[in-house]
Amino acid sequence: MLRNFIFQTEREEKETVKQEIKKLRDVLFRQEQIIKKAKLPVLVLVEGWGAAGKGRLIGRLISPIDPRSFKVVSTNAPTDEERRHPFLWRHFINIPENGKFLFLDSGWMDETIRQKQHKELSSGEYANRLQSINTFERQLMDNGYLLVKIFLNITEKEQKKRIDDLLAEKDTSWRVSEHDVWQNKHYDTCLADYEEYLYATNTPDAPWHIIESTHKPEAERDALKILTDCIDIAVKNREAQEERPIIQKDYPLNPTPLLCDVDLNRTISDEEYDKELKRCQEKLSALHNRLYRKKIPVILAYEGWDAAGKGGNIKRITNALDPRGYEVIPIASPLPHELARHYLWRFWKQVPKTGHITIFDRTWYGRVMVERLEGFCSEREWKRAYNEINEFERELTDWGAVLLKFWIHIDKETQLTRFTARQNDPDKQWKITDEDWRNREKWELYETAVNEMIQKTSTKTAPWHIIESNDKKYARIKTLHLTIEAIEKALAAR
Repeated sequence: MLRNFIFQTEREEKETVKQEIKKLRDVLFRQEQIIKKAKLPVLVLVEGWGAAGKGRLIGRLISPIDPRSFKVVSTNAPTDEERRHPFLWRHFINIPENGKFLFLDSGWMDETIRQKQHKELSSGEYANRLQSINTFERQLMDNGYLLVKIFLNITEKEQKKRIDDLLAEKDTSWRVSEHDVWQNKHYDTCLADYEEYLYATNTPDAPWHIIESTHKPEAERDALKILTDCIDIAVKNREAQEERPIIQKDYPLNPTPLLCDVDLNRTISDEEYDKELKRCQEKLSALHNRLYRKKIPVILAYEGWDAAGKGGNIKRITNALDPRGYEVIPIASPLPHELARHYLWRFWKQVPKTGHITIFDRTWYGRVMVERLEGFCSEREWKRAYNEINEFERELTDWGAVLLKFWIHIDKETQLTRFTARQNDPDKQWKITDEDWRNREKWELYETAVNEMIQKTSTKTAPWHIIESNDKKYARIKTLHLTIEAIEKALAAR
């Protein structure tokens, strides 16, 4: 790919290139309004050799665009804080809104190759990283993003000349990093690394566009042509409502019963509850300190029927935790800026850093429940979500997170009793809404959706736990037991 790349030795006619650039800028200027109308998010990833001109190229690409329509991110080496999150975290949270551009001056390619070169990734970890990147890029495309990947290529001699020229001036020497100098001295090694990465991530949906960057005007012209052509194709596909295939990977599943087969008659005496609650909370409090010391992240995901007791269940967990080390995220209907992005974006943003606990009161599973049943997403979107959710959770568990998913389960009669009690209690009326009553009317539809959700996403690495909650006290103790057991297992493995 790069090794056989033929570099142009002669410059093209300067005036001709200048006119081509002007025409292409005019095209991009008009396309800005087109992508806004089509709600097409455009992510332009510019990678390449050190001193190849990535920053300059991005500066030229954005010049025809309204500054309110784009964002430029220069991706440096991850900070200590960023390293305490999953690899994809800082890249996922930067994705653009519908109808806007994001230009990345380097990104997940540069970060991955540097980590490989610095021996921060084993060969197995590197292979998994490439798979994660391909999954990430495919998910963006599946959810309507246009991803344009450009690699700026220069010769070893040209790179050396540019580095020397930049170092010769005080005002430009800061633009040369130690890595740039090291890269030029090890050009052949880096060439092989780039080749391997480009081949592994050059997919039909997100191909690499290699641009010769020796002559800057020609490089700008070529990049503009690639970008405007890709936008044209993406808009036409959007208008034609071209459907992409639904990917379903085979994840090892954990056998889980249907909701109707769960015995909801499990109870615990008040005396046993008080005793066990005290013991479990003391145990969990001690484990929280060890989690922080060993930098293990924990994610507790709560779903369940309205009035099933999620809030009280969560409260018994958090009462045992240091308030500086956890956060509870209540999930409501997505806000406009959340709707304008990939639906997992707002959950990626809330992934805890190592050593911390995040508790989700409702989760990403809304995609295959309320959004499915209320028509907030298309059938293809919620069917595709099963695989996307399994991929998301696999990223979290491979990173080292303890991920526990609880379905807080009650029967229909118990829900009615609790709804009525809330409605008749002035101190609890805020807990009951018209929407709760409407959802109750769709109990059978929701039960079908929940059963399908559990059967398709209860994986070996992130199984569902159905918590019998007709007796709320029993449910609280069971959840505490499962949380303690999972944390102890993770600590023992470190």
